[in-house]
Formats: sequence, C-alpha cells, structure tokens
Amino acid sequence: MIALVRYMFTVLLLSQRYLAPLLLFLGLVAVLTSSDTGPLTATYASVAGAMLPCSVWLTMTLIGLEDQAHRSIVVVSAGGPLRVLLATVGTAATWCLLLLSAGLVLPLLFGTHTPGLADLALGTVAQLTSACTGMAIGVICSRLVFRRQGYALVLALVLLLAMLLGKGVTPVNILLTHLQNASDSADTLAPTGALLAVTTGILAAAVAMTHAITCRKA
Repeated sequence: MIALVRYMFTVLLLSQRYLAPLLLFLGLVAVLTSSDTGPLTATYASVAGAMLPCSVWLTMTLIGLEDQAHRSIVVVSAGGPLRVLLATVGTAATWCLLLLSAGLVLPLLFGTHTPGLADLALGTVAQLTSACTGMAIGVICSRLVFRRQGYALVLALVLLLAMLLGKGVTPVNILLTHLQNASDSADTLAPTGALLAVTTGILAAAVAMTHAITCRKA
C-alpha cells in the first residue's frame, strides 16, 4: 500500500496538476485571513471552508490522472481495484495534510494572533473534517462512477453547495457556523472532533459505494 501511495503521489507531482488546487487554497487562505485580528476559531473556520473545494479538486484530479488501460494495469499489479482506490484516497489525504500544514501556519503569518495548543488542534480537526468531506465528494464524482465528467462536475458543485449551505444539516455547515460563533478553541474542540468522526464515516461510505459501482461496471 505504501508503494502504491508513493507511486500515485509521484505521478500527481510530475503531472503538475496539483498546482491549481494548491494555488486556489493558498489564495483563499491569503484573502480570507489577511490582516485578521479576530479569534482563531473564526479564522480556522475560513481555512476549513477553503479546504473543502480544494480537497474535492485534488481527489477528482488524482483519480482521473490515468486512462482506463493504464489504470487496469495498476489494478492488476496492485492486486485488485479496492487496494488502488484505498491508495488513491490515501494519496489525496497526504496532499490534504500538506495543505493543512499551510492552513495552520499562514493565518498566523498574515494576521495578528497568539495561538495556543487548543487553537492549533482545533485548526487541524476542522481542516480534516472538511478534507474528509471533500475527498468523499471527489470519490463519488470521479471518473470511476461517471463516464461523462461534465455530469460529475455538476454533481460535485451541487454537493459542495449543499455541504456549505445546508444550514444545520451537513457536518461542514454545522462546523463552520459553530466556529464562526465560538470564541474559545478548547470548548469547541470536542464537538468538532465528533463532526470529524461523522465525516470519516461519510468518506468510508463513499469509498465503499464507489468500489461497489466499479465492480459492477467491470
């Protein structure tokens, strides 16, 4: 599995198709947190919001890198489509962790904050929650499920809007609303961790669903 993740990471790196979501994330973080002097809970809410579309973009890009013939060779060499799918999600998660690191540090450079351990933990959990949601959307809307990528793109946009605007319904909306209205990171950490657990389950369900659809198409 580690070799598969390393291979996919290298393929994405050499393709340079990671640049667009990376630059989008950095740009959003810079715009949303520049000269910010408010509580870090609201700041990391903005960063978590930026993570959502970028994680979707990265996941869909990663799955769509190889054509069907090349992917079939990788599946046979790896020992099955599930291993390849799990490695793909693992690779997307690795890239999201790189974005997460930038999302933790850049707001501290752009704004005026005195972070504590609880603030950094909250920023990490909040971004992971958005990343898991974004990867779930990216897997469901990937080429593995939709042959026509136009339909996949429309569905991805609809799901993104639903996650952001579904007031009091979706984990991401609940997360962002809660962080925007909170002032203390320590008090917010426990409910945010619960939302991370929910989105991890959503990602697992999305992977299982995508694998089932892929097997039916085979």
